[in-house]
Amino acid sequence: MVKPKLLDQVRAAVRVRHLSYRTEQAYVDWIKRFILFHKKRHPNDMDETYISEFLTFLAVKRNVAASTQNQALSAILFLYRHVLKKEVGWVDNVERAKKPSRLPVVFTRDEAKAILVRVEGAKWLMVSLLYGSGLRLMECLRLRVKDIDFEYNQIVVRDGKGQKDRVTMLPTSLKNSFIKHLEKVKAIHDGDLKAGFGRVHLPFALTRKYPNADREWAWQYAFPASTRCNDPRSGKVLRHHLHESALQRAVKTAMQAAGIAKHGSCHTFRHSFATHLLEDGYDIRTVQELLGHKDVSTTMIYTHVLNKGGKAVKSPLD
Repeated sequence: MVKPKLLDQVRAAVRVRHLSYRTEQAYVDWIKRFILFHKKRHPNDMDETYISEFLTFLAVKRNVAASTQNQALSAILFLYRHVLKKEVGWVDNVERAKKPSRLPVVFTRDEAKAILVRVEGAKWLMVSLLYGSGLRLMECLRLRVKDIDFEYNQIVVRDGKGQKDRVTMLPTSLKNSFIKHLEKVKAIHDGDLKAGFGRVHLPFALTRKYPNADREWAWQYAFPASTRCNDPRSGKVLRHHLHESALQRAVKTAMQAAGIAKHGSCHTFRHSFATHLLEDGYDIRTVQELLGHKDVSTTMIYTHVLNKGGKAVKSPLD
């Protein structure tokens, strides 16, 4: 039996551990770069010093962000531990990329409204959820029909950051628009079924456990792509969710049209959600739960814009 190529072994190890396709792509890409950096030397013939050399190169020569360097290290460690079955000692003498301490950009309430009025259709609904429910970009894109509860006005966020589920609110002002939107999505799904398609990606091994679940309405994405595509892993024709770049472009265009000169993005609406709730006097623990933060210290960063605490100092000029 012919042994699979190294990168195919990496892909198999990623899938066995139910890591996302994005993680698979990132790990394979970093392992390729690592091998090419060392003139195609096989990782079995390289020890910690080679890893240190590559990581230092990224920080010093490529000037990458700290998170990028950490991702590269995670990919290489995954290769050694789970594919080559070799434990790597602590990587010493690495020039670490410095992680900057930055405060989050926050839209004012008027700025958020100015952007929303310049976005239309399904994208308006999605941006409204980013701001009104505190969703991350990919959490919004990956919403499925079954996770939207109109009776209790809540959204269940599945497999969020850190593979955690949480519950957040569904703004009542969006309820009717969301229902009408899902009626249009249902018509698209019905058309797919009639054409012999209608499948959607399911997490982990649910496809084997429930063979027909990927055609059920409850599992469909709330914000589907306009066209069907081939799944890169299974090869099946699926209707995936909308690509994140479409919403990112819509927000950038709306910001420019509104004349907002901030370095904002889709994620800025999540920052604004948290900040505005704290401004309205909601308990920080409640905001922590809605955001899905593991530690309240992460949520505390949003208090920087509040005129509360010891920093509420009046300027001598005023």
